[in-house]
Amino acid sequence: MVNGDEAHEDPGRAASRLTGRPAGEARAGAGSPIEVLLNDDIPVMVKRGDAPGAVRAEVAGLRWLAAAGAVRVPEVLGHDERWMVTERVPTGRPDPGAALRFGQALAALHGAGASDFGAPPPDGPEDAFIGLAPLRNTPGTDWPRWYAEHRVLPYVRGAVDRGTLRHREAEVFERVCVRLPELAGPAEPPARLHGDLWHGNVLWGADGEVRLIDPAAHGGHRETDLAMLQLFGCPHLDRVLAGYEEAAPLAGGWRDRVGMHQLFPLLVHAVLFGRGYADQALAVARSALRT
Repeated sequence: MVNGDEAHEDPGRAASRLTGRPAGEARAGAGSPIEVLLNDDIPVMVKRGDAPGAVRAEVAGLRWLAAAGAVRVPEVLGHDERWMVTERVPTGRPDPGAALRFGQALAALHGAGASDFGAPPPDGPEDAFIGLAPLRNTPGTDWPRWYAEHRVLPYVRGAVDRGTLRHREAEVFERVCVRLPELAGPAEPPARLHGDLWHGNVLWGADGEVRLIDPAAHGGHRETDLAMLQLFGCPHLDRVLAGYEEAAPLAGGWRDRVGMHQLFPLLVHAVLFGRGYADQALAVARSALRT
């Protein structure tokens, strides 16, 4: 439960309460997260989550990713049901060497595994979020079936309900789901995914090491994280992929499956942001049906 005072407190007060250290006012800026200076001039990031379970899901995801000892994440310094305080990561410019190391570390993160496809992080709720969209982490053992039932079709229905997709267009995705067993490539064990791996969630640290933020962590197929990196672009992507392949080669034909893995994030964006992403998702789905 969150009491009335905590529901209306500002980021500085939240940071002080959760870290046990006096904090100054939040630095100029809007939105969330926002930077706050603690009393010893140490900057921290303070993020507010208004949806029930959102903070708990993010904290559990960060700690699950950190437990793999692979890609680094910002340390969680304190949290409750509404607020999360993490270390602030000084950022620098992306460079090829950091990208290569990131690819190798991402392979190690995926290799740490998960109990099932769809498995939430330990202590994380099944009902989580990807960005502002609900994300239900329902465990399954067969990836093509799980991907269809819990990552593609729920967002197709959401887009139809919002008028972003037409009923006839939804049938295109349903046909793709029927063919997923033949399109999915060789079976793989569940990987430990970041789950929302667009370039905005990749921090290039000033120390030359990448950190990941804002996870929608769950057990999934490792090609899904890589497909999302490619969907919205990533600095030095060729070096990231080279490092990944060096550490954990991908199954043959993976490049042909990128679009199939991009259906999930494209449909999420169609639900949240409208028709342009629905058109992209339809183009990918129709291309898959032609293979």
